[in-house]
Amino acid sequence: MQHGGKLLADEMARHGVRRVFSVPGESFLALLDGLLDTDIVNIACRHEGGAAMMAEAQGKMTGLPGIAMVTRGPGAANAAAGLHVARQDSTPMILLVGQIARDNKDREAFQEVDYRAAFGGLVKWVGEVGQPERLPEYFARAWHIAQSGRPGPVLLALPEDVLTAQVEPRLSLPAKAAQPKPDLTKTARDVLRWLAPAKNPLVIVGGPHWSAAAEAALARFASVQGLPVALGFRRQDYLDNRSPNYAGDLGVAVNPTLGARLKNADALLLLGTRLGDIETQGYTLAAPGHHSQRICHIHVSADELGQVWQPELAVTARADHFVEALAELPQANPSWQVKTTLANTERAAWQKLRPTPGKVQLEQIIGWLSANLPDDAIITNGAGNYAAWLHRYFLYKGYQTQLAPTSGSMGYGFPAAIAASLEYPSKTVVCLAGDGCFQMTLNELSTAAQHGAKPIVVVANNGRYGTIRTHQERHYPGRVSGTDLANPDFAKLAQAYGAYGETVSQTADFPAAFARAQAANSAAIIELMLDPEALTPGKTLTEIRAAAQAD
Repeated sequence: MQHGGKLLADEMARHGVRRVFSVPGESFLALLDGLLDTDIVNIACRHEGGAAMMAEAQGKMTGLPGIAMVTRGPGAANAAAGLHVARQDSTPMILLVGQIARDNKDREAFQEVDYRAAFGGLVKWVGEVGQPERLPEYFARAWHIAQSGRPGPVLLALPEDVLTAQVEPRLSLPAKAAQPKPDLTKTARDVLRWLAPAKNPLVIVGGPHWSAAAEAALARFASVQGLPVALGFRRQDYLDNRSPNYAGDLGVAVNPTLGARLKNADALLLLGTRLGDIETQGYTLAAPGHHSQRICHIHVSADELGQVWQPELAVTARADHFVEALAELPQANPSWQVKTTLANTERAAWQKLRPTPGKVQLEQIIGWLSANLPDDAIITNGAGNYAAWLHRYFLYKGYQTQLAPTSGSMGYGFPAAIAASLEYPSKTVVCLAGDGCFQMTLNELSTAAQHGAKPIVVVANNGRYGTIRTHQERHYPGRVSGTDLANPDFAKLAQAYGAYGETVSQTADFPAAFARAQAANSAAIIELMLDPEALTPGKTLTEIRAAAQAD
């Protein structure tokens, strides 16, 4: 006989779980105890939101569900931000949550939550284990659902008495994700025949299920066909950005020429992407219900096909598998190459560094990082105007070099960087964070120190919530409310946590500061003292305010 916590821990190990991210709670003490008899590493975090974001990043990197463990009630509520990231980013993830004992249910007992009601719209499935002997069954189901179809988060509630009950050790059969496998070769020919008459085609790539092999296949397909490829929001590592077929990324503050190319396209080949409001600039470049573009949509989930867009041709398949079939086909229309070359030229012109005010110029620092980091360096970020410099000026050279939330979650970059550093200890991991973004999860510096993670955090300090200030100045120019920040000395804060810290006040000082951060062999923070006028890569604060006042 053994307690339910050990039974569940053994089941997790059988499914290949190597690492979990947790904030401990009394509601799942038995599971914590069970982990001690496995090889699973338990990363003790400082906040459930950070733990959930680390688990989400783990799922992004491995393609297998990242595991977070939190206690009931407040713990689950704190983890909700990470679940939202996983849902919108289509990332496999399992949140294991403690629950009150079964005999106290429906009395609003201490920290009781109806998880199905509270989280049902945020995750793919909410399960609550009612019998200890069914713990393996429920975990196997959670593992399957998190990966099948369009991947996403699952919440599994674990009543305390279920985990402490004594049961016979009986494990389930390991779950495998079910994915559609159509005749890809024939279907790929059909898709290329559909695309062949187009005069202004555009391939847009995004969504889940990507790999280095898929990146190589996409490069072959685009090269043979002479097609322009645009990458979805924060999926910029799906194709080497140095490719002559790369047309740019469809993110916030998109290159206007790429936006026009999408709007004027006569055929869109959507590979894996859901083509959301960010890529379409609030559905203005393509409008659901009456878009002018012919669309062929390839997505792993049939539920996504026709949900927003009306495709002429729809294929239920994993994008990574499908692009490998497309890569084997002969050229369909030689005329595409001319406009693809133009698209790439326009992309290169957009990425030329545009000077911004101040002694520290973020575009120069991003340009230096792009030119000097190893090709396999991992760059993470959360949300904020600072990320616009990264997305515009950094060239991603290969798959799995970008970890960023398509959900637009602030605070994500640093937990993701910790997870990346733990998963790939030999790689350079750099987190670009705004001063507001970083302060949402910087307490995880303690987690990094405890578990040996060594990301380098570059903090863009402009003393404000930049994105909201931008919108504020555009709509209510000069009327500042709630967007200014009082910041700590980030370099000294790093040192208090046992990390390396340094402040940069001149652009020319950054390379040496970065070298010292690398040599520190610990987590590190480099604080950039930015001019408050440098609000966006394209316009200063004064220019934005003046334009709004003129209107």
